[in-house]
Amino acid sequence: MFPKIGPRPIAEIDSPQMLSIVREVEARGVRETAKRILQRSRAIFQYGIMTGRCSRNPAADIDAQTVLKKGPGVQHMARVKATEIPQLMRDIDDYQGDLVTRLALRLMALTFVRTTEMIRAEWSEFDEAAAEWRVPPERMKMRDPHIVPLSRQALDVLAQLRALNGQHRFVFYSVQGRSHISNNTMLYALYRMGYKSRMTGHGFRGLAATALRELGFGRDVVERQMAHAERNQVTAAYVHAEYLPERRRMMQAWGDHLDKLKAGAEIIPIAATR
Repeated sequence: MFPKIGPRPIAEIDSPQMLSIVREVEARGVRETAKRILQRSRAIFQYGIMTGRCSRNPAADIDAQTVLKKGPGVQHMARVKATEIPQLMRDIDDYQGDLVTRLALRLMALTFVRTTEMIRAEWSEFDEAAAEWRVPPERMKMRDPHIVPLSRQALDVLAQLRALNGQHRFVFYSVQGRSHISNNTMLYALYRMGYKSRMTGHGFRGLAATALRELGFGRDVVERQMAHAERNQVTAAYVHAEYLPERRRMMQAWGDHLDKLKAGAEIIPIAATR
C-alpha cells in the first residue's frame, strides 16, 4: 500500500483509490494477500477515526467477496504429476536459496503434514530416539494429537536442522522474523524453482496419498497418517496411535521410494505389508 499512497494524509484516501490498490494486488495472482490488505486497511482507518485523523473508513465500503474474483477451488492443492516427482525431489536438493527452507521442503515431502503443522514445529515435539514427531492437538486442524513416524531420511534432515536451529524453540527458525518461517516461505521457494501454479506445500499430501495407495498400503492406514477428520468423538482420543506399526513401515517405505525416484529408478508397485 505505501508505495501507492505515500505521504498522502489518511483523510484524503477514498474508496476508489483503495479498490484500485486491492485489485492491483489481486492481479498479481495473490487474492488472499489482497483480502488481508483490505482487512488491515479497515482496522487502520477505524483507528484513524477513533483518533480524529479521518472521518470515514473507505476500506469498509469494499466487499471482498464482491469485488475480488473467486479463485479456483483446487488452486491451493496444486501438485505436479506423479511422473514429475523425481525431478521435483532433485530440484529441492539443488535449491540454492535458504538452507532451512530447502530442509523444510525435504521434510515436507517425507512427512506430508499440513504446511502450518510443519512451519510451527517445535523441538519439544520430536523424539529422535523413538523416531517420532508428536504434534499436539492444539496445532492440528482437527484438534486431535497426531504421531508422525520418522523415516531414516527424515531423521537425517532433522539432524541437519539440529545443527542449524537446535538452540531455538522452532525447528524452522527464521532469523528475519525471529520466529518460525512463514506460510509462504516454502511456496515462494517452489515458485523460484519453476513450480508456480504447479506445486504447493499442500500438494505433497496429495502426491503421497495417491502414491502410497498405488504402492499397496491400505486406505485406512494412509488416511490415518494424513490425520483426516475423525467424526466419532468417542474414538477420536485414540486414533492418533491407530495402525502405528503399519504407519512406521509405510513412512520408511515412502522415504525409500522418494530416494529411488530421485535416483531415477523405475518403480514397480508391489503389495505392501499391512
